[in-house]
Amino acid sequence: MNITQENIDELNAVLKVKVTAEDYAPKVENALREHQKKASIPGFRPGKVPVGMIKKMYGKSILVDAINKLLNDSLYNYLNENKIEVLGNPLPKADSDIHIDWDNQKEFEFLYEMGLAPKFNVELTAKDKFTYQTVKIDEDLVNKYVSDIAKRYGKVENSDVSEATDLLNGDFVELDEAGEILPGGIFKTSSVFLERVKDKATKTALTGLKAGDKVVLEAQKLSDNPVDTATMLGIEKEEAEKLTSKLQFTVKNISRLAASEVNQELFDKIYGAGNVTTEDAFRSKIKEELASMFVNDSERKFYNDVVEHLMNKINFNLPTEFLKRWIVAVNEKPVTPEQVESEFEGYSKGLKWSLIENKIIKDNNIQVTNEEVIEYTKQMILEQFSKYGSGPMDAEELNKTAQRVLSNKDEAKKIYEKLYGEKVLTLFKTKFTIENKELSYDDFFKKA
Repeated sequence: MNITQENIDELNAVLKVKVTAEDYAPKVENALREHQKKASIPGFRPGKVPVGMIKKMYGKSILVDAINKLLNDSLYNYLNENKIEVLGNPLPKADSDIHIDWDNQKEFEFLYEMGLAPKFNVELTAKDKFTYQTVKIDEDLVNKYVSDIAKRYGKVENSDVSEATDLLNGDFVELDEAGEILPGGIFKTSSVFLERVKDKATKTALTGLKAGDKVVLEAQKLSDNPVDTATMLGIEKEEAEKLTSKLQFTVKNISRLAASEVNQELFDKIYGAGNVTTEDAFRSKIKEELASMFVNDSERKFYNDVVEHLMNKINFNLPTEFLKRWIVAVNEKPVTPEQVESEFEGYSKGLKWSLIENKIIKDNNIQVTNEEVIEYTKQMILEQFSKYGSGPMDAEELNKTAQRVLSNKDEAKKIYEKLYGEKVLTLFKTKFTIENKELSYDDFFKKA
């Protein structure tokens, strides 16, 4: 077999592959013998069908399969041995005018297009400055969190008049254009949690009501999520998205969550009996938890800032037209060139960052070991078990569960990517000049 490469430009190349009978004949002969062993044809004992008959019946398909496998293996080996970095996989050249006569040809020539990975450098230096933003855990934030916890562990009580944080239970009835009840329209007994209503006019209309009161609402303004609207009204999501009717809501019951008192009973419910005994200790514990809770947000914000900086700083081109053809060719579901065109910008950005990140990993010899992956997976499993209140897991069971998780290629890939991402983040912190800055909760999440 002879493979030659012709570079069209820095990002595109064509591979010419010449295959002779010497390359594929042994594979074809082996495949014919395997078919002979398994063939069951009337008039012949199993395994005794003449090879000539097998060849006549299956020879062409065996030849095609053998050459296709030979091509796949040879292309992979060629790219690997010559350390050629490609994007996607080589594609048969679409405009090739080569005609193949599988019945008579002994030698074959195939042309493949390749998209080559661009060449670029990544410099991570102290000249690049970033602000590492954290949430300031002040008394206002602690007070808000204490209030939220007290509500979460509070008691539900009936109320006479609705307020902006209440839960209203009642009947929804669909109205026609004249404002009359629509025969055969929506009729559903359901609940509305006022804190989740985003539209101010709708929330105002539902506030100050008593049992038996009626109010007319616009269906589309009950929620900004069609799934929530569909659930509330007992209809399908697609119907909720198109619903333009007005609805009459009749209040049947008003429920209010009365906050729990901040006392020893609440401390014991959250942290276990006797572990926290004073309000000061309770607030200190919450402060620690809040600081820990927002670490991931700070890390994510810093990482995204670095990604944006590097994406703007490092410029290189991609083999765009090849990649568009490749996406169409390998997609499991049929996609049109128009679909590829509309989504290609997002795809190319993701690919660009993947190339930059892989370059950083390679240049800095960042590695994730199998032991690290197993240990991370075990810790993830233990945290999940703890979250759902499950009992302790012994070492043998934990090992088996971790191996089972990692046997799923998609799950294993996610874990490897996460660990590589964490190591890249750590590298960023050592390479760049970083200024730490505390922001209020509102200011932090506005910027994030």
